[in-house]
Amino acid sequence: MTKQQQWYKKILLNMAASVLFYTAIPLPNLHDLDFRSVARFAPSVGLLIGGILGLLDAGMNYLGMPVLTRSALVVGVWVAITGGLHLDGAMDTADGLAVGADRRLEVMADSATGAFGAMAAIAILLLKTTALTDMPENRWLVLMAACGWGRWGQQLAIARYPYLKPMGKGAFHKQAIRSYKDVLPGLLLLIGLSSLLLLIDKKRLFLALSMIVAGSAIATLTGAWFNHKLGGHTGDTYGAVVEWTEALFLCVLTTF
Repeated sequence: MTKQQQWYKKILLNMAASVLFYTAIPLPNLHDLDFRSVARFAPSVGLLIGGILGLLDAGMNYLGMPVLTRSALVVGVWVAITGGLHLDGAMDTADGLAVGADRRLEVMADSATGAFGAMAAIAILLLKTTALTDMPENRWLVLMAACGWGRWGQQLAIARYPYLKPMGKGAFHKQAIRSYKDVLPGLLLLIGLSSLLLLIDKKRLFLALSMIVAGSAIATLTGAWFNHKLGGHTGDTYGAVVEWTEALFLCVLTTF
């Protein structure tokens, strides 16, 4: 096996590890998987998830299913594909932010879901469903962009802010994302995705730019807000960044 073939094999195995870590998508048994670098492929996994959701939505649209029902089913499958990983983090984060600063990490580590966590989950799911309902076209592209920007926001939070639990499950992400250079590939990938709008319709330049500006701004601000409230990040807040970036991105795009 040549060095180039070994490199391609390594990339494919790392991508497979990222899919297994971040989703409930079944893959065949693979050997030599290294989960330490899964965060580097998070935006790519987001595009995969969004693409699956887009295909599902297109199929239901072909069958004549009403837009609200389609949107609710897409959001339900959205949660199922991720195994609720990020939504669980958003719920734990909401519970933690509801108590005093000295008890936040303790409450977030508790597996029991409190009232604020339940309310956060309801708000996120409602926002995603209603925002999708207000988008009659290019839904596949919007879904891919939302999933991608959410995970790029996670990468940015990993790179910018300290990790609060050195022995936590998300601590190894800091070893994969060490600087801003590590988030640049994901950013370029998402800019390229938004540019697909121009291939579909050259008159959609404003919308393409809006997707880039809104996605990058929301992904940046959500991570900054959780850092402001907690003084850093944990695995739960990484999930919260993903979920809130996705939901707010969809809401902002309805205005365009």
